Amino acid sequence: MVSGQDSTAISRLLSKYNNSAETKRDVVQLLDMYRGLSYASELYVFNDGSSDTLFNIKGTIPINYKNNTYNIPICIWLMSSHPNNAPICYVKPTPDMRIKVSCFVDHNGKIYLPYLHDWNSSQENKSDLLGLVQVMIITFSDTPPLYSQPREIVTPYPTQQNFMPQPGAGMGGSGYPPYPVPGSNFPPYPPNNYPRYPPAPTTFPSNPEYPPYNPGGYPPAPNYNSNNDTSGTGTITEQHIKASLISAVQDKLRRRINERVNQCQAEIETLNRTKMELSQGRAKIQMNISKLEQEESELKANITVLQDKQESLEKSLESIDQSNGIDVDEAVTTTAPLYKQLLNAYAEEAATEDAIYYMGEALRNGVIDLDLFLKQVRQMSRKQFMLRALMQKCRQKAGLAG
Repeated sequence: MVSGQDSTAISRLLSKYNNSAETKRDVVQLLDMYRGLSYASELYVFNDGSSDTLFNIKGTIPINYKNNTYNIPICIWLMSSHPNNAPICYVKPTPDMRIKVSCFVDHNGKIYLPYLHDWNSSQENKSDLLGLVQVMIITFSDTPPLYSQPREIVTPYPTQQNFMPQPGAGMGGSGYPPYPVPGSNFPPYPPNNYPRYPPAPTTFPSNPEYPPYNPGGYPPAPNYNSNNDTSGTGTITEQHIKASLISAVQDKLRRRINERVNQCQAEIETLNRTKMELSQGRAKIQMNISKLEQEESELKANITVLQDKQESLEKSLESIDQSNGIDVDEAVTTTAPLYKQLLNAYAEEAATEDAIYYMGEALRNGVIDLDLFLKQVRQMSRKQFMLRALMQKCRQKAGLAG
């Protein structure tokens, strides 16, 4: 479990993150599960040259390859918008390791996984760091991202006198034999004291594209004995040494060429992915440009309409200012007697409404008594009812809404 001190330190390092509480839960869940990981806050430089201080998790994760367990060093950089955006992941080989380029890891050690490409920040099927590391373990157990770099041990060939028969000594004598025992390899291999990380070539993670490793860069020397020695003297001639050196150089060149080809292929795949993303981005930009052009044309048309309306209103205002006055009775004219009757009834009904209001005010102020108020209000209300009935009938005859 993450201690209280570590929890406080994580909270402090994640304080500038947009979703600091959710990011902390994600980090603590991962650190509780894998004790080989630690955390830090360091400067990260992006591909465009910009940099930012990001929270990262680094350490080793265990994988199982050919029934053996190996520790893969990784580093996970969390974006400031985590978990809305996928983290950036790398494998970090030690000096005695080399990166095995594949569709999951490029020559710089950057990790490409479908889990990262399809990173999901929604609540349903949400992606998290624990799931990411588990996908790494499964993927790297099938395709290891690293292989051990063998130690270059040069084993010089012995001089001729080492194989010369010793006087008075033979195969059954007490001295050294005049040549290696039949069936044995010369020169002898050094002891297998390779680094702790999986040794090449017989165990993971050796590179299958390379030929089997031989210490010192030389292929195994042939067996020499008295039956197949061409010179009959039990010695290694200059032709043997020359052929061995040529074969070693060819093997080294072949390994270098294969490594370079793999790197180029990984770079080509990366560039192809970038090209595809750029093509998709260009299509989206062109679509947005077309949409903006259409909106611009519509906006220009609306501006033209508004300018015409403004000019019309300005002319109307000028004509009103130039006129001497407006006769209210003549300002509103009707096109038919029915409409005129409707208009007069409406005006009289509104006047009756006002009269009833002012009668109430007069009663409240004591200007008139209650009996007079009730009598007048009864008469005006009856008149108002008749006017409203007339307005309703006129509207029905005119075909207007009720």
